[in-house]
Amino acid sequence: MPGRTMMDVGRTVVVTGASAGVGRATARRFARAGANVALVARDAVSLRETVAELEAIGAKAIGIPADVADAEAVFTAARQAEERLGPIEVWVNNAMATVFAPFSDVSPEEFRRVTEVTYLGYVHGTMAALRYMRMRDRGVIVQVGSALAYRAIPLQSAYCGAKHAIRGFTDSLRSELLYEGSNIRLTMVQLPAVNTPQFDWARTHLDRQPRPVPPVVQPEAAAAAIFSAAHQRQREVWLGFSTIKVILGNLVVPGYLDRYLARHAYDAQQTSRALQPARRDNLDAPVSELHRTRGSFDAEANAFAQAISGDTARWGAAIFLSSLVAAGSWLVAQRVTGNSLRRRHSKRR
Repeated sequence: MPGRTMMDVGRTVVVTGASAGVGRATARRFARAGANVALVARDAVSLRETVAELEAIGAKAIGIPADVADAEAVFTAARQAEERLGPIEVWVNNAMATVFAPFSDVSPEEFRRVTEVTYLGYVHGTMAALRYMRMRDRGVIVQVGSALAYRAIPLQSAYCGAKHAIRGFTDSLRSELLYEGSNIRLTMVQLPAVNTPQFDWARTHLDRQPRPVPPVVQPEAAAAAIFSAAHQRQREVWLGFSTIKVILGNLVVPGYLDRYLARHAYDAQQTSRALQPARRDNLDAPVSELHRTRGSFDAEANAFAQAISGDTARWGAAIFLSSLVAAGSWLVAQRVTGNSLRRRHSKRR
């Protein structure tokens, strides 16, 4: 089977938000490598369909209906995964929710719900994974992040806040694990815009249908980066040139990006199509018929995106900027030296 390695055969992997989008593609990628996969999501029907999909490629898979906002439900899912599939070696936190709207149009209940799913869902998943990984002092926890964990954009304040929170929480926990001398590894994969069903089912208060900000990649490209991160000792992985550009750009010129996004990000997150009056959303309950891996933007989505270590990107940017500073200093020195020589020559004449 393509992609199968002895490292993965028989390993138990848990993926949250696994019935659609990036989570579904990630579950399939681990299944192709021979892992036993526990899929966690709210919709039981879609979970059964995804389990059947994985079993068709020869994997052992189970579906566990759970809302990641409910800590006890996540802890129960972890216990069932251990009992039915064996020791959890990899846990992928991926479940998310969002609301497309200006902050002034978001209700407290909506903001809380996005935070409970997108941020606290990762906290609950990490707690559940550590309960079992600590007993064996091994395992990998992958946090599926976003370029928006570094550079927030308008119209998704709750989601951006949650992604920032995940990064802060993850960095804090990583330091604690290092202090303990733990062999449990924690990594975060920062994604660009991905062609998933979230734009078809996310709650929105906009007049037009939401869309991902270009450039867009396919969920399979994201799954490949997540799979790779689970096997390599990388603190953080950035997927796609747009993610690298956004993160580094925000470190250097955040004020410029504030103004740029104010001018362009409203239209960039909406299609030209008017929102359908009967459109359903999945904030409070799943929309079963829309559960699939890819969204509605196949025509523009790239099947491949380059993944790079966040540390490598930072070092590369530092070296590049240092080179620019050194070159600028050399040019200034040359100009000063040239002017000095010309003045001396003029005095001699």
